[in-house]
Amino acid sequence: MSDYNAQRRVGEAFLAALAKGDWDGIRALLHADAVWVLPGDNTVSGRAEGAGAVVERARRIAGYGVSFELLHVLVSAENVALSIHNTARRGDTVLDQHLATVCRLRNGKVESIETYLSDVDGMNAFFV
Repeated sequence: MSDYNAQRRVGEAFLAALAKGDWDGIRALLHADAVWVLPGDNTVSGRAEGAGAVVERARRIAGYGVSFELLHVLVSAENVALSIHNTARRGDTVLDQHLATVCRLRNGKVESIETYLSDVDGMNAFFV
């Protein structure tokens, strides 16, 4: 039987660390070989391989002044997904993105992250 609360805590801890800029906190949640895949053609998209690359991607996203609003934490039998609303402004360019970030877990830590976006073109325009 799965411990859904443990999965929920991992997801909530990941987003809380991202919002606070707690890079060591994010790293503590990851397996060393963690991977994060994010769609688009911009400075934060593509495949980040390894805990260091995942943390660097999180740092880069946060560096654009993004606000992270957690809408829902969803759990499956083994994993956790975060429904998030991201907003930011850079000059006249506005980011208003709804996304789902799916974290696949292994032994209570994140082994892979896949992010689904509501507006890939908007991400590409913002993260240049």
